[in-house]
Amino acid sequence: MVADQKSKSDISFAGTFASSAFAACFAEICTIPLDTAKVRLQLQKKAVAGDAVTLPKYRGLLGTVGTIAREEGLTALWKGIVPGLHRQCVFGGLRIGLYEPVRNLYVGKDFVGDVPLSKKILAGLTTGALGITVANPTDLVKVRLQAEGKLPPGVPRRYSGALNAYSTIVRQDLGLFGLGLDLMLCGAIINAAELASYDQVKETILKIPGFTDNVVTHLLSGLGAGFFAVCIGSPVDVVKSRMMGDSAYKSTLDCFIKTLKNDGPLAFYKGFLPNFGRLGSWNVIMFLTLEQAKKFVRSLESS
Repeated sequence: MVADQKSKSDISFAGTFASSAFAACFAEICTIPLDTAKVRLQLQKKAVAGDAVTLPKYRGLLGTVGTIAREEGLTALWKGIVPGLHRQCVFGGLRIGLYEPVRNLYVGKDFVGDVPLSKKILAGLTTGALGITVANPTDLVKVRLQAEGKLPPGVPRRYSGALNAYSTIVRQDLGLFGLGLDLMLCGAIINAAELASYDQVKETILKIPGFTDNVVTHLLSGLGAGFFAVCIGSPVDVVKSRMMGDSAYKSTLDCFIKTLKNDGPLAFYKGFLPNFGRLGSWNVIMFLTLEQAKKFVRSLESS
């Protein structure tokens, strides 16, 4: 996350939080169409008509994006952007902004040398769990809005917008705002996969002769973070999306078992390519923006 992992953060927590929230929001705006496609693919179940299995409605990243745009209009690709930005301000600011302080806390103030990968993972798990605990309502509303596709004529939409979704869920499904340990675990795992892998990949690249702490290093580290996050976090992300998008599941275990039974093990990697397209591009944009935002804040605080 920093050029020299042996040193402590040289900007204030307020500056780190603001930089993290800004970078996360910017990445969200740029990549949410891919996230919407990913959610639709993850929630898509096998369609059966009589004894024959019909072709799925959504097929592949570009196919899903095209289907949504054709049936619902281009703006549908940005469904959930309002709660998405709410989420990134809170979740992104906390999980990314707290990562370095928590990581440094785990290794101790007098630690010298490269931070062990285990400490990076532990820090990512900690800040991810904290962030998702606070931001869970925004995540739930975002997925609910993204999940709703084109409706038959005369059928009203479940929610008229983000604020209506918040108030409706408070009235009808308040318990979903507190899915607690289930979603805390999902958020912690994905966050640890992203932040720890970015930290580790960046540290490894900087040891290669000719590489410096520049945009190329940040880009490669961001791609690495996105790849590891998808490989490790895709199963829990699928379960999270299904739990948030469909109230038929009683718990994480119930969702896991039903998904495995009804759709097979490959269902846990549904939308893998769009998920990587989303997380890969999201991490690249976010980390590139974060590094530049922190440089800007650093210059302001040192002046």
